[in-house]
Amino acid sequence: MKSRNYDREFKLNAVRLHTSGSKKASQVCKDLGIPDSTFSGWVKEYRENGEDSFRGSGKVKSSNEEMHRLKKELKDAQLERDILKKALAIFSQKK
Repeated sequence: MKSRNYDREFKLNAVRLHTSGSKKASQVCKDLGIPDSTFSGWVKEYRENGEDSFRGSGKVKSSNEEMHRLKKELKDAQLERDILKKALAIFSQKK
């Protein structure tokens, strides 16, 4: 059986149908042709992350964006510090 990829909007709309109380999970799955196990995973992720759900691979959730930015900034500052330490050592050597 070939696995099918669903885009973010499809997943959000399907989960919203269920969470709004409009339809039962089993009915959403039947209407949209989604396996029950797949849909239950979507509902779980939506309950945990809300509108930040289903970002896909390589996309950072908004709650982690600042942390990743700060880690990158720290790494750059450490690299700059190490370069300056080496330069200071080179220029302070006696000839």
